[in-house]
Amino acid sequence: MMAAPMAAYRLLESLFKPFAAGLTRFKAGLRRRERRSSYLLLAPLVCQTKPQADLPSSPCYVSAHNIQRFQWIGELVPTFGISGSQVKLLNTPSEFYDTMKEHIKMAKKRIVMASLYLGTGPLEQELVDCIEETLQRSQEETMVSDLRVSVLLDCTRGSRGKKNSRTMLIPLLKKFPNQVRVSLYHTPDLRGILKFLLPERFNETIGLQHIKVYLFDNNVIISGANLSDSYFTNRQDRYVLLHDCREIADFFDELVNAVSDVSLQLQHNDTADVKPGMIHPFTGSRADFCAAAKERIMAVVNEARSKQQCGIHVNSLSENSSEEELLVPSDIGIAPKHIDTWIYPIIQMRPFEIRIDEQVTETLMIETEMDSKMYLTSGYFNLTQAYMNLILGTSADYQILLASPEVNGFFGAKGVAGAIPSAYVYIARQFYSRVYQSGLQDRIRLHEYFRKDWTFHAKGDSAFQVWQVRGVKTLSNLHVESIFASFDSLSEI
Repeated sequence: MMAAPMAAYRLLESLFKPFAAGLTRFKAGLRRRERRSSYLLLAPLVCQTKPQADLPSSPCYVSAHNIQRFQWIGELVPTFGISGSQVKLLNTPSEFYDTMKEHIKMAKKRIVMASLYLGTGPLEQELVDCIEETLQRSQEETMVSDLRVSVLLDCTRGSRGKKNSRTMLIPLLKKFPNQVRVSLYHTPDLRGILKFLLPERFNETIGLQHIKVYLFDNNVIISGANLSDSYFTNRQDRYVLLHDCREIADFFDELVNAVSDVSLQLQHNDTADVKPGMIHPFTGSRADFCAAAKERIMAVVNEARSKQQCGIHVNSLSENSSEEELLVPSDIGIAPKHIDTWIYPIIQMRPFEIRIDEQVTETLMIETEMDSKMYLTSGYFNLTQAYMNLILGTSADYQILLASPEVNGFFGAKGVAGAIPSAYVYIARQFYSRVYQSGLQDRIRLHEYFRKDWTFHAKGDSAFQVWQVRGVKTLSNLHVESIFASFDSLSEI
């Protein structure tokens, strides 16, 4: 076990020279084994995605001035066309929290929540109480309640500490055993001696469940925020509410259900095991588990695409269609709606070799033209080498929004973890040096977000392009522009 940490140390030492002295002291501590080092928290900083040698040729061959230019994404994932009136951008953590509670109280059929973890404070307890009250009311209103609650969390993060996500949700499982399901995704890469030796927090660096979607009947909140108090108060993130979108809600419901099926199922006695007939993620064969999980998850994606291909859908639009002609049924028995917003749910689960996000992002970056604008936003600036090369090598304008060191979640942490914000700054400055040396500072601009007593977690996760075709804008464009416009404390690096 010591060989891997020491190799990681040498890589860190060569990459982060400003912190070499501090890391040397930690290396000595590792050799003595007198204490557990926290430098493993820096591991995500140096884990680069391996560039794909043979990127599939992009189907982006249609003119940039018609909407068919982006239809190729629909060959990979479902395509949902909705009206912009169904989209509401939530601006603040408190608005996100209040909106969730409001929709929980109104839910009649389903509440589906996928997050990294659920916190243990009073705000999180209030959220759980709200779910309990809604379940209780549903039982009182009907003899057999149709309301079901499904919660998907990460197993390692949700199990941290004596009071954790599991203990917060067990009362719901005990009181409503036929209506509540809590699933704990466990990465197949944390197994064997590695699982036995890695303590809490450090085991979370191996792999996590990171879907953030909150669904109430036919209303969906797509976000990057976790279910924790800081995300409800002073941690800026992204939140998009899609109102009355049954097809989208059905898709995310089925996607979360698929991931839940291959996860551990929490029981009322705080044990967790796989569903009957499923392969265990860390005691069973890794290859068999990953193959089964991929098949289960991709079945949801492929089935959604097949259903869309059988009916009237956006992919049947002709090149000469105008915005006024984009009319499709919004639901059974409801009048047709205008389509001006397109949603592509991009999925990335590398242990299962599901890498659609990488393929779409790289293709979008490769295909950018002179008049294109790309927006990237992340609380942690750690672009892979492949993405850095594409940003430097393509002709689009890039606006990149980063967290300033003071609003990084690790700012002020003890030990080497406290150096993580400076490490991200170091990486950003190294990248900007390449931008400056190439004379690209007018095309590639970096901005820092700072707000006193706040942290920053808004992540685009990939690239956002201004797709403005015949007056039609994508949801991603609307959202990212709103992030840049609403932050009055940006400073350019």
